[in-house]
Amino acid sequence: MKKRVRRKGDAAALEMTPMIDVVFQLLIFFIVTLKQEDILSHLDVSRPSPDPTPVIENDIKDLLTVTVHRYGYMLKGKNRTLSQLERDLTRLASFSTNVSVIIRCTADSQHARLVEVLNLCAKVGLKKLSVFSM
Repeated sequence: MKKRVRRKGDAAALEMTPMIDVVFQLLIFFIVTLKQEDILSHLDVSRPSPDPTPVIENDIKDLLTVTVHRYGYMLKGKNRTLSQLERDLTRLASFSTNVSVIIRCTADSQHARLVEVLNLCAKVGLKKLSVFSM
């Protein structure tokens, strides 16, 4: 029995250049024919309804911001020492203990300063506290 000799030909080559050209032509076609209205009509964005209860000015007045920074404290835009801050918080708490206090800490502030402000607020009876990091 004779063995059949198989001829080995060149391997089939797949040319990539024409395929890349076709892809770019399709991409350009879709970009040119796409309208902005088509994109915007498919975006389903729903805004929340406005709050039916009006904001009362007293709520805004019952907000106090204390900033803790690297070198001390700041209350109402003025630098304060710990004793000055204690005096001011005591005076403000004597009017109302329902004041909301926002304590903002800068990135370079010491943690001990934040604890001191929290202790002062507890000492004078302020209980609505929020701590934020800047």
